[in-house]
Amino acid sequence: MMATSVDDRVDALLAKLGRRVTGPRRRVARLLAGKRGSFSAEAVNEELPDVGRATVYRTLKLLSDAGVLCKAILPDGSPRYSIDHSWHHHHLICSSCETVQEFRSVELERLLCELGDEIPGRVLGHQVDFYVNCVDCLQHERAAEAH
Repeated sequence: MMATSVDDRVDALLAKLGRRVTGPRRRVARLLAGKRGSFSAEAVNEELPDVGRATVYRTLKLLSDAGVLCKAILPDGSPRYSIDHSWHHHHLICSSCETVQEFRSVELERLLCELGDEIPGRVLGHQVDFYVNCVDCLQHERAAEAH
């Protein structure tokens, strides 16, 4: 089986969504394909100075709406994006360093299903984000307190 390039996958997705394939959209998608962890729209914009700010933001929204990107909201209200690996997860969002990590829990999913049975109507989805101080930030705090 022949592997498809990022450009081919982006072209196919945009065609499926009825959107035009443009060079700037491809450049944004190609950059995102190499991303690990979470990132802000502003960081993407800074990495692609020759792509218009509006194009970056619209492409992120398009890819988020299409389920390619996962969006988490930081405590200050700003969004962070990450590649959506197509498995159900929730987020751990560090209030100190703003890292976003995926969190999966069988127990939480069982509880959410039980709660869904008690909710009138049909639950279409849910989002659970935990705002935390991550392990790294806690270690830095303890080290600073020790000095």
